[in-house]
Amino acid sequence: MTTAQPPLRRLLRALRPHRRLVRLAALCSVLNKLFDLAPPVLIALAVNVVVQQDTSWLASWGVTSIPGQLGVLAGLSFVIWSAESLFEYLYALLWRNLAQTVQHELRLEAYDHLQRLEMGFFESSSSGRLLAILNDDINQLERFLDHGANEVLQLITTVLAVGGAMVWLSPTVAGVSFLPIPLILWGSLHFQKRLQPRYREVRERAGDLASRLANNLGGMLTIKSYAAEQWETDRLCNQSRAYQKSNSKAIRLSAAFIPLIRFAILFAFLAILVIGGLQAWRGAIDVGTYSFLVFITQRLLWPLTSLGRTLDDYQRAMASTQRVLDLLDTPIAIPSGHRPLPSQNVRGQIRFEGVSFGYSGRDLLLRDFDLEIPAGSTLGIVGATGSGKSTIVKLLLRLYELQSGTIRIDDQPVQELELGDLRKAIGLVSQEVFLFHGTVAENIAYGSFDASRAAIEQAAQLAEASRFIEALPQGYNTVVGERGQRLSGGQRQRIALARAILKNPPVLILDEATAAVDNETEAAIQRSLERITAERTTLVIAHRLSTVRHADRIVVMDQGRIVESGSHEELIAAGGAYVNLWRVQAGLRQNEALAL
Repeated sequence: MTTAQPPLRRLLRALRPHRRLVRLAALCSVLNKLFDLAPPVLIALAVNVVVQQDTSWLASWGVTSIPGQLGVLAGLSFVIWSAESLFEYLYALLWRNLAQTVQHELRLEAYDHLQRLEMGFFESSSSGRLLAILNDDINQLERFLDHGANEVLQLITTVLAVGGAMVWLSPTVAGVSFLPIPLILWGSLHFQKRLQPRYREVRERAGDLASRLANNLGGMLTIKSYAAEQWETDRLCNQSRAYQKSNSKAIRLSAAFIPLIRFAILFAFLAILVIGGLQAWRGAIDVGTYSFLVFITQRLLWPLTSLGRTLDDYQRAMASTQRVLDLLDTPIAIPSGHRPLPSQNVRGQIRFEGVSFGYSGRDLLLRDFDLEIPAGSTLGIVGATGSGKSTIVKLLLRLYELQSGTIRIDDQPVQELELGDLRKAIGLVSQEVFLFHGTVAENIAYGSFDASRAAIEQAAQLAEASRFIEALPQGYNTVVGERGQRLSGGQRQRIALARAILKNPPVLILDEATAAVDNETEAAIQRSLERITAERTTLVIAHRLSTVRHADRIVVMDQGRIVESGSHEELIAAGGAYVNLWRVQAGLRQNEALAL
């Protein structure tokens, strides 16, 4: 979602909680620049003392001796340099602290918002692009706040302070010095408008490149097994070159800005040098004032050459700000309900009433779907791939929103329940097991962070995982690697099962939980499940029919509909779709007898 509100205004809105820090940092920047502009005044006063001597400006304040006047100037110089150094330290400290604070808060806010978005958002957004926003774009914004905001403030202070002083001392010279400023401002705005879309394209190309890298690093096994290294290198080269070209277009434009501005400044400086010199020669202004004007003109005009770099940083920061704040503006499609659901009070009765649902851009998968699961019972769900088995689980967890109908837990619509409470009441062991980089014990305890070591080990025993865990080099303290890559698929699945057992939820969902284990381990897990599922509502989704054979009830799904329902024995006796699935798994020909 993109809003029409300018990115700068949106950034200022994000800075509102830090208004006091912004004001202090801005004040220190302004004071530092004012003290930084004071040395040309001291030079002018020194020239005035040497030329005018006892009739100098300082002499009018009662300091008539030359050594005394120079001593006063030396003291003022010490105070001014000290104050300039102090405020430089303070503005650097304050702006950097502000930049780090905003970076930290914005990253956490963006990540927290990201976690609240529905699964459909992640299916349509690449992980690399999201990583680029959370990392690169927020870092780009931090870099601008670190030094760019200070440069803008000091540039404005320079123009106002020096311009005012020049008008007061010599309106003619001031008028000449101001001649290039409209040209510079026009050029700045012109370049800014042309740079904005180029830097937006740069950030988009950076997101594409990050997405490609993340995708390839996650699929390294496939790349190697298909000997596709050169193919992927070429694809990465193309995307990296696209990023390079978009950056080059922006750089060519931004690099042309400073040389053009320098020529505008040069003509103004030459005019001041000549006109001011003639005025001093004729006695219209004294030598000290002329010296001040020459020095201060450089202080006024030369900083304008940095306007190009500052605008360059600004446009990069605004492009990044746009992407970060667009992410924050993405609406949460599945808001939490407000009714609490304490897990200890959940009986586990589940009802699907007239549920219709289809994934974005596809036809409805479930249409007027009805299903009731009594509290404490075990339901087996079988069917062909794509029949809607896992979709039922995702809807129960509210990972997607229904098109119509209602899902109830203990007669309470899930839309009205607090999302956190709903998901705490359900333990899921998915066919897509995800382990975090950390130890075996930390992964088992994920979601039950306060669990004792004894409880972790007991959960591992129930999941038939304790034997292989204890055989690992550091046992439960063994680091599993990113995504659990140091473990086999079956080992990862047993750790995921132990994680759900430790959670001890009133509703347990096993989505192909034994798909990656051998027959012996599956038999052991089945024995454990008899104890685990006792007095707990359990949904078992499986392709292996042996996994659901002893369920209280089995439903067979086909194209989003329940085509058969009953116990294993009843379904075998019916001779329908379930029997056909059983024959396929048993490897029987059509004319072979079915052995139970």
